Amino acid sequence: MVDLQVKRAWAVAAAVLDPEVPAVTVADLGILRSVEIDAQGRAVARVTPTYSGCPAVLAIELAVEAALRDAGFDPLIERVLTPAWTTDWITDQGREKLRAYGIAPPVTGSSSKRALFGNVMVSCPRCAAQDTSKLSEFGSTACKAHYRCNACLEPFDYFKCI
Repeated sequence: MVDLQVKRAWAVAAAVLDPEVPAVTVADLGILRSVEIDAQGRAVARVTPTYSGCPAVLAIELAVEAALRDAGFDPLIERVLTPAWTTDWITDQGREKLRAYGIAPPVTGSSSKRALFGNVMVSCPRCAAQDTSKLSEFGSTACKAHYRCNACLEPFDYFKCI
């Protein structure tokens, strides 16, 4: 019975949408680390911020808490800081959802110096052209950069590697 409760609590928490990019869930982003039922019967959800200054952290935690409460659970949200989140934790499904939403997903291998400090090849999420130009290090949020496709001329955000 506890296993069914855990699976249901996970499903409820995992379905919470990111408030800044409502095309992806907290599970798609890899920031929902775990959900379990503790000895007191509480649904304990562990969430890792995408980065330390992310303004959406509290909103995400409150949304997960509300979703669990609305589903009949007694929720407890724990913020997990280590290991630090990396864009490599974004699921393949999450990357495809970002692309479909018009945001170029981050390149994999974010721990490499090339991805963190060098130029990366960013493909246009609309036409898939690789001939793109960075317009600004910061896009609609601090975790995204703003690019333009030189083929279709459309501007788009790129979810930066962290």
